[in-house]
Amino acid sequence: MSYSTHVENPDVVLIGSGVMSANLGAMLKRLEPALRIQVYEVTADLAQESSHGWNNAGTGHAGICELSYTPNREPDGTVNVSKVIEIFEHFEHSRQFWSYATANGMAPNPRDFINPVPHISFVHGEEMVDFLRARHEGMSRHHFFRGMEYTTDRETIGRWAPLLVEGRGSVPIAATKMDNGTDVNFGVLSRKLLDWLSRQEGCGIASGHRVTGLKKTGAGWEVRARNLSTGEVRTNRAKFVFVGAGGGSLPLLQKSGIPEAKGLGGFPIGGQWLVCDNPEIVKRHQAKVYGQPLDAAPTMAVPHLDTRILDGKQTLLFGPFAAWTTKFLHKEGSITDLPLSVRPDNLFTLVNIGIHNLDLVRYLVQQGTQSMQDRMDVLHVFYPAAQPGDWKLIDAGIRVQAIKKTDGKAGIVHYGTEVITSADHSISALLGASPGASVSVNIVLEVVKKCFPHLLSTAEGKARMKEMIPTYDEDIRAPEMAERFREVSRKASEILGLGGI
Repeated sequence: MSYSTHVENPDVVLIGSGVMSANLGAMLKRLEPALRIQVYEVTADLAQESSHGWNNAGTGHAGICELSYTPNREPDGTVNVSKVIEIFEHFEHSRQFWSYATANGMAPNPRDFINPVPHISFVHGEEMVDFLRARHEGMSRHHFFRGMEYTTDRETIGRWAPLLVEGRGSVPIAATKMDNGTDVNFGVLSRKLLDWLSRQEGCGIASGHRVTGLKKTGAGWEVRARNLSTGEVRTNRAKFVFVGAGGGSLPLLQKSGIPEAKGLGGFPIGGQWLVCDNPEIVKRHQAKVYGQPLDAAPTMAVPHLDTRILDGKQTLLFGPFAAWTTKFLHKEGSITDLPLSVRPDNLFTLVNIGIHNLDLVRYLVQQGTQSMQDRMDVLHVFYPAAQPGDWKLIDAGIRVQAIKKTDGKAGIVHYGTEVITSADHSISALLGASPGASVSVNIVLEVVKKCFPHLLSTAEGKARMKEMIPTYDEDIRAPEMAERFREVSRKASEILGLGGI
């Protein structure tokens, strides 16, 4: 569905129609109904890039099954689980806001965009089995993860996920499972929230419009957008601009000319999935199973075997596999995106990254030259009995890994997101990769706190935010908050149709 409504000189311009802009637009409009908001999207329909259901894993990233959040063991053999706890809380903010949106008619029919799917971590080999045991011990002590199970018993793992043990040899294996994991279609969620926004007074959405210019003015920003169908160029002015354009954020941030964008670079990585539509196989796997990281792979490329509910149909995805690309966007990108993003201020950073990440370069070359059998060999680590005839390869989205200087050295932001905000708080832009969609509500909440503090400074504003995210100003990680967490989480689950917690 395309949109073509325009608001002249709005308070806020949102660039991009993915889950970040959708959440921010909806949150701001509920906080201050008088705000005037304009959304620009380059594709003809909304949420067609990174948020689109087929372009991401759809995992409600809560730290339950992703070993990337607990990569190392301490000298005493324990596993530090602080990052997992943080991510879980951030996803809890998302669930609370989405349940509010459902209850208030902003995102009706939640089964369209969120469904309960168990989350499983699966490992093999004595060393990793011992690691997963220590991880489980550390996580299960916290009230967020009290329901987590751990086993090395093949029969039990077979009940949890039969494909994992079918045809497997005698190598030691282990798994953890929590039943309150989720599968999320972020594209559907985004379109629901933005459709609601489009029907609010003072709000407009223009799809098929590419933002071609950002110029600072005394009162805010001048935004130029070109209608891709007619060629017409519109100039609009806004007090605040949010750049939530996925892979397209970096070029727009560079156009803004703000000092905070100096030295930033981007490294695009394409994605591919193996997809199984064989109903006999699909119905036997009801889980999202994350495994051990691959050598030299970026953390967003940790393999997983996923139940997905997309377009009203259950399917099975495995991957992701990486692919070399110079495009920043899947549909509306160009092969010149990467070379045109190279500037004098980020050239040294990009060259330095290339020199010090040769393993990553080799990994991408290897991934791009894989045969179907090579990909099946990786799948066999999860599903030993998999047959090539049941699987097909499809392209997924493109993630642009943010590259920045940290402590004087260049580094790739492998996991997480980077929000770049100008000193005067008149523009924010989102860079980075997974698991941004899952924690998008927490991310935009921080944008609101930093750029719209006046909306939370009054008793009325705080009360409105407490309606949307009941625990936004509470530390539900603290042991004494266990019951409060369970109460709020249970209510959100009931509204979203996810069952108990």
